[in-house]
Amino acid sequence: MAKYGLIGKDIGYSFSKTFFTIKFEKEKRNDTYQNFDIDSLDEFSCILESNPELKGLNVTIPYKEAIIPKLDRVHKEAAAIGAVNTIKITKTGKLVGYNTDHYGFAKSLVDYLPIKEKTALILGTGGASKAVAYVLEIMNFDYVFVSRKQKKGTITYDQLNHKVMSSHYLIVNTTPLGTFPNTQEFPNIPYQFLSKDHVLFDLIYNPQETEFLKRGFAKGARVVNGLRMLEHQAKKAWAIWKK
Repeated sequence: MAKYGLIGKDIGYSFSKTFFTIKFEKEKRNDTYQNFDIDSLDEFSCILESNPELKGLNVTIPYKEAIIPKLDRVHKEAAAIGAVNTIKITKTGKLVGYNTDHYGFAKSLVDYLPIKEKTALILGTGGASKAVAYVLEIMNFDYVFVSRKQKKGTITYDQLNHKVMSSHYLIVNTTPLGTFPNTQEFPNIPYQFLSKDHVLFDLIYNPQETEFLKRGFAKGARVVNGLRMLEHQAKKAWAIWKK
């Protein structure tokens, strides 16, 4: 029997455990999947020592970047992105990091192309935002990161005026704002400037309709949540674990 799991903080909402538990039941596998909800990555080594049957791990907020120094090797795409969301534990106990977020995002975004212009705003600058940027780069999008604080290569939410909003047609929320149970929260963008030409993509999947998406839909924008992205990346993670 093999064990798999998810490492993150405040991950009671996570879909991954349900997804893999159902998968294992359907396939009549004795494998298990466990959430490891930790306050610090200082607990990571203890998890590995206490669970010698672990064969693979998913990684979520806020550890996708911080986990990298604790790995033995990082796959070239994950290294290029600068974030890891999947760890394969080899037969010799080596930890190999991968990123399947970019795969899931790309597979989901294709269904919403073409967009009026290949221009995008990426809300947030964490690990997930890097996977989104990696995909948009490959797809030849012009994109801008949006952050609460002024950083190199980003703009702030205060700078999102009519000109910026009306010239960026894909808006991707990579922040946790709106995730269950804090469903009343939403990114502070000027929704009044949205139109039917916009596509709003929220990486959040619980709830399925976030306040961010509701506000975009009210302005005629096409909207998509992160559920299909998660399904695609989970299937990709499984393929990595089993190869």
